[in-house]
Amino acid sequence: MNPKLQNLFHSLEAQRSELLKTLKTVSAEKLNTQVDNGWSINQIIAHLIAAEKLSVAYIQKKIQAVDEVGDTGLIEELKMVALKLSQRLPLRFKAPRVVVENTSTSADIFALEQEWIIARQQLKGLLEKLSDDQINRKIYKHVRAGKLNIQHMLIFFSEHIIHHQPQIKRLL
Repeated sequence: MNPKLQNLFHSLEAQRSELLKTLKTVSAEKLNTQVDNGWSINQIIAHLIAAEKLSVAYIQKKIQAVDEVGDTGLIEELKMVALKLSQRLPLRFKAPRVVVENTSTSADIFALEQEWIIARQQLKGLLEKLSDDQINRKIYKHVRAGKLNIQHMLIFFSEHIIHHQPQIKRLL
């Protein structure tokens, strides 16, 4: 695996592990409590997993023609800055319909953890397929930012978790 991708992946895995570690001691009732018609903690976790799984599935299709796709440049870097900023600000976004439709309804944190582990194994396998000259290709499509590269996707996954952490903390 490309060293840049490996570092981003390991950081992402540490973030996931830390988040789940904090939730394993929380009661199932609290993890499934919805406040003000919002999501429960388990629904947030399921949402994060669904977003990642759908992204990986999309890239698995795009990777078949990765050499026909151009590289990202300054415009995509600017889009990424805006995307990161959007995830750090206390803004609310409506989840894309396709993500909502593919979000697990599991009410068990341990089942969600296993689902996330499997999703991350698939992600790792995908990352291992990319050669060094392919990591800047426009193969990731973010619903709002458009075409980005695989590094941007990993950064977005991390920012997406950061975006939902205040929501999780409020529910705790």
